[in-house]
Amino acid sequence: MTPVHRNAPGTHSSDLRAAAADFGRRRFLTGTGAAVALAFAVNLPAAGTASAAELDAAKIKSDPFTLGVASGEPRPNGVVLWTRLAPSPYESGSGLPAKRVSVRWEVANDSRFTRVVKHGTVDAHPEFNHSVHIDVSGLDSDRVYYFRFRTGAWISPVGRTRTAPARGARITELRLAAVSCQAYHDGYFTAYKHLAEEDLDVVFHLGDYLYEYAVTAVGGARNYTDRRLPAHFNRETVTLEDYRLRYALYKSDPDLMAAQAAHPFVVTWDDHETENNYADETPENDVPPEEFLLRRASAYRAYWENQPLRKPQQPDGPDMRLYRRLYFGRLAQFDILDTRQYRSDQAYGDGWQTPGPESEDPARTLTGGTQERWLLDGWKNSRSTWNVIPQQVTFSQRRSLPTADFKLSMDSWDGYPASRQRLMDGAEAAGLDNLMVLTGDVHVANAYDLKKDWNDPDSRTVGTEIVATSISSGKDGSDRPSNYDTYLQANPHMKFYNGRRGYVTVTLGNDRARADFRTVSAVTTPNAPVSTAGSFVTETGDPGLKPV
Repeated sequence: MTPVHRNAPGTHSSDLRAAAADFGRRRFLTGTGAAVALAFAVNLPAAGTASAAELDAAKIKSDPFTLGVASGEPRPNGVVLWTRLAPSPYESGSGLPAKRVSVRWEVANDSRFTRVVKHGTVDAHPEFNHSVHIDVSGLDSDRVYYFRFRTGAWISPVGRTRTAPARGARITELRLAAVSCQAYHDGYFTAYKHLAEEDLDVVFHLGDYLYEYAVTAVGGARNYTDRRLPAHFNRETVTLEDYRLRYALYKSDPDLMAAQAAHPFVVTWDDHETENNYADETPENDVPPEEFLLRRASAYRAYWENQPLRKPQQPDGPDMRLYRRLYFGRLAQFDILDTRQYRSDQAYGDGWQTPGPESEDPARTLTGGTQERWLLDGWKNSRSTWNVIPQQVTFSQRRSLPTADFKLSMDSWDGYPASRQRLMDGAEAAGLDNLMVLTGDVHVANAYDLKKDWNDPDSRTVGTEIVATSISSGKDGSDRPSNYDTYLQANPHMKFYNGRRGYVTVTLGNDRARADFRTVSAVTTPNAPVSTAGSFVTETGDPGLKPV
């Protein structure tokens, strides 16, 4: 039987640490992460066998569905369904022994489950922290379904999901939302409460699903008076158990649970799911490479365990392929990017810097060569009306000042201008008429025209960028941040700037797309109302944002 390690938060298990030390000696000779991958492989269920004894589910005495349910990765014939069993989510091991648990799942045409169309049974393995990923197929395209899970005497909340239209379907409209950056310690996830009530086909999460930073006993800026969080949350996440517990904290938030039960999510990460501003194998802090790659492997595994992702996205040690492509009829092709795992290290030591030879080196990449070729090849074959890139960091040029001494963010595409130009040249070569970039990261809402020449405001507009503000990161914010006038003057292609928390909805049609920036008045107090801070449209074949 494969051993399942329940190490205390903050400490790596002995076999992982031993493999990491070996990895540190061998990586630069082999060019692989074999040792770290092997270390995590010993904690996987054996292929085709039950690797742990089975727990009698009747012995589960408290609700195991404390983290809710979710769905994602919609295709014309199916979706991924997710849950994780956690009777005691804030405890190491989540209140379950290291035994597999049988879980029944159901998909129905109605929320009362009088017309069940698919069902089955799956084991929730302790090696995957009792998470469940069901890749359901054989469903009808472009329709709503309901799903739930059962184990023992317990039934999960009901989730609602939706399949994608058939690949060649001529649909007239697709309504999506984009979200990002949900720091638990910065405030409540009120925006998700409102998002759950929106009429949407799909939600794209653009990164920073959690933060590695410490969360105090009162939940930071939430300032709880009715509860105390365990002390192990009040430190930075480093180990697998740390990340697993942090996901439990985030996923126990009722507003997040409501949103993920209401809509299928398509997720990609940024930096904080692992560590702030890391670049490929280079950490933010000065630690030995084997230590960081072990941390990265831990973060990646916990990410997969807690998201509605398919088997191809399951990590192999410190590596995980997250870039992928989804289609919604003939209306939209979505190329979901990973701009963190393969990037060159930030130029000039990161931060806002004066651009120069180091940042402008043509060899620098934000996507890595393989992902870049995959994206460009996908555009060559695209027949979709809209080509949308859900990704993480600001794509458009973003000058700090309107004067010649401006600086640029070395963590965004401005720090990798040659990499950005290769994509823009590829989009032009592929004849993409309606290019849209969806972005997170910066904790503000922006709308940009993508310019042929960033230094010439009168140059041709070649697409649009819609930047979703944060769910909570940055606390309450303001409608007009202190640099509002400076940024709009320095960047004439910036058409909108708002510093409140919230999300953005985008309605794609055959003739135009509309973006509505939805914001809440506060996140440091719960239940704030939502309003529309700005709305813009861009016409098909005529890129450029116009206020509504």
